[in-house]
Amino acid sequence: MSGEDRIAALEVRLRALEDERDIARTMASYGPLVDGGDADGVAALWAPDGVYDIDEIFLAGRERIREMVRSPAHQGWIRQGCAHVVGPPHITVDGDGAVAVCHSLMVVHESGRYVVRRATANHWLLRRTASGWQVVTRTNRILDGRTESPALLVAGVRGEPPTT
Repeated sequence: MSGEDRIAALEVRLRALEDERDIARTMASYGPLVDGGDADGVAALWAPDGVYDIDEIFLAGRERIREMVRSPAHQGWIRQGCAHVVGPPHITVDGDGAVAVCHSLMVVHESGRYVVRRATANHWLLRRTASGWQVVTRTNRILDGRTESPALLVAGVRGEPPTT
């Protein structure tokens, strides 16, 4: 292998590592931003036409995501004390698109102690944009024994779109 070929191969490997790091940072930003009440910061993680599909609600577009963060219900969680903890992701990059999967926990402060309010399977579809990686669709399903939740995790590890 020539020196130029080795450098080209290293550049490809470096780009893949940088993509995975940037995607993981995007995902990891969600918890601190949403728990800090930064509606604009949370919305900016999504593409303008992005979707956040949660068991309880379906949010299409950045404005709906902003509204969720600013809602009285969410602001109440912040005042009470909460932490949205996103687990380490498994990321599959394919050109300018990516699939990532992880678990998340919503931990809330109740009666002087912290309790897990919900544990969810998270499936993320992301795309590279001029300003970096953005969420196209994030699908969350509660892990309560329903079959669609673990199926979402398996699809993500395989780099496949959500099955729900």
